[in-house]
Amino acid sequence: MITTRRKLIAGLGSSVLLAGCDSWSRSPGFQDVLASAEGLTRRAQRTITNREALAREFSAADLSPNFRANGSRTADSDAYRAMLANNFADFRLRVDGLVSRPLSLSLAELRAMPRRTQITRHDCVEGWSAIGQWTGVPLSRLLDLAGLRDSANYIVFHCADTYGSQGRPYYESIDLIDAFHPQTILAYDMNGQQLPERHGAPLRARVERQLGYKHAKYVTRLEAVASLDGIHGGKGGYWEDNGAYAWYAGI
Repeated sequence: MITTRRKLIAGLGSSVLLAGCDSWSRSPGFQDVLASAEGLTRRAQRTITNREALAREFSAADLSPNFRANGSRTADSDAYRAMLANNFADFRLRVDGLVSRPLSLSLAELRAMPRRTQITRHDCVEGWSAIGQWTGVPLSRLLDLAGLRDSANYIVFHCADTYGSQGRPYYESIDLIDAFHPQTILAYDMNGQQLPERHGAPLRARVERQLGYKHAKYVTRLEAVASLDGIHGGKGGYWEDNGAYAWYAGI
């Protein structure tokens, strides 16, 4: 009887908590608590984990037969459609902001640089995962070529696509620890072939120690900044601005 009573109380308590969960999640006070916890989580993970620790890498036999395309399936602009039609011959990646030597690089120039290939698991915040092979140029290589200034603290990925009913620009950002991680690359190939349109052609970010929404697609510009304030909604990414997602999505 005691055990049954305890289970009943626990069940009722859980029901009450679940019923109030949605209203709590929308309250400014609760959002502030989540934001402060995010910073604590980031500091704790960075303290106990080697900054260059690699995400697990797999073999070709582990590749997922179906790798879902999430978010935008294309970039909805005339400029992107024109580049897609000529196989991105006119594409240029800009690297600017707080750098000494701003860059403008063609896809051919990026492909000629030292590359990295890795087979990793993509973990989506929605609960699914898939394993894919990615080849691209290490982000650290581009930042070294551009020459980061001492005042730079973050790298912002500006993208060609817009998202949501209001058509807001998609963007993401990471700090310099993740930017210089050896597995952080701008991928132009997926599973041994040119990156498909639905997966972010011609370039997408791969930030292997973070959740999937940090892996921005259709990247056209890298901007080095001191602060994320004043960039779109100011929280560091599309979903952070519009969906209250955590800026730091380390796994």
